[in-house]
Amino acid sequence: MDDLTIANNPEKRRYEVSLGGETVAHAEYRAITGAVMFTHTEVDEQLEGRGVGTKLIRFALEDTKAQSLLVIPMCPFVVAFIQRHRDEFGCGSSPAAADFRLIAVGPEP
Repeated sequence: MDDLTIANNPEKRRYEVSLGGETVAHAEYRAITGAVMFTHTEVDEQLEGRGVGTKLIRFALEDTKAQSLLVIPMCPFVVAFIQRHRDEFGCGSSPAAADFRLIAVGPEP
């Protein structure tokens, strides 16, 4: 899976994973002034469980953080990813939340 390419496609308002020139996963978002709302993530069925979604969301969150934008995770996959990686991305009132400018939406684990 080293030949995966991940990029933001602002025209389609989504981050995309390409494999062999074909889009095999994407994370849709809505750009809001000062924020990005992640609304839906989809991975081709044959690639599920192989870490493609995780790589996609990690890339998208790191890109959002680099732009100093607020993250509003509405997609359950993004919420679960953030909850599993609290130390790295912060959540809620954790000290890292101020650095990441993160609003967590969803139940606490």
